[in-house]
Amino acid sequence: MSERIATVTRNTRETQITVTINLDGEGRLTCETGVPFLDHMLDQVARHGLIDLDIEAMGDLHIDDHHTVEDLGITLGQAFHQAIGDKRGIYRYGHAYVPLDEALSRVVVDFSGRPGLSMDVEFTRASIGRLDTQLFWEFFQGFVNHARVTLHIDNLKGFNAHHQAETIFKAFGRALRMAVAQDPRMAGQMPSTKGSL
Repeated sequence: MSERIATVTRNTRETQITVTINLDGEGRLTCETGVPFLDHMLDQVARHGLIDLDIEAMGDLHIDDHHTVEDLGITLGQAFHQAIGDKRGIYRYGHAYVPLDEALSRVVVDFSGRPGLSMDVEFTRASIGRLDTQLFWEFFQGFVNHARVTLHIDNLKGFNAHHQAETIFKAFGRALRMAVAQDPRMAGQMPSTKGSL
C-alpha cells in the first residue's frame, strides 16, 4: 500500500495555513491555531481517527476566529482529498455514535466525490470559551466542499455545549477512520458501481 500522506498550503490575506496529513498514522496532532478550543477538537479527530495531523495556522484573530476556522476546514478537506487518492480499496462509508456523559452524537460520512453537509445541531450556548459555535458549521462546510464528501452530523442529545462539540468531533474522527480504512475484501477495487468516485 502506498503512503497516503499529503501537504497542502493555503495563503490568503486573511490566513496562512499548512496542513500535513497521514491517513495511516497513529493519532498524533501538532497544532496551534490560536483558537484553543479548536485545537482541542482537532486533537479528538486525530486521536480517534488514527490520523496524524501537523497544522500550522496564522489568521486574522484580531478580527475574530471566523476566517481561521473556515479556512482550516477548507485546507484539511483539500489534504484529505489529496491523500485519499483514487479511493480504490477503501471502505468509503464510515459512521460513529459517540457519547460523553449526557451528550450523544452521530456522524456518517461517504467519500462519494459529491460535497454535501447535513448538520442538525442545536448548541445550548452561543460560544465555548471564545469560539462561536456557529463556526463549527463553517468548518465542516469547508471540509466537505474540498474533501468532496457527504457528511451527516446529528447531535441527538446533550445540554452541555462542550460535551455536544466533543461528541461531534470524536464521532467525526471515528467515522473518518472507518471510511478511509483499506477493505481487504475489495482488493484495490473501486467501491462504486459507477467505477469511479
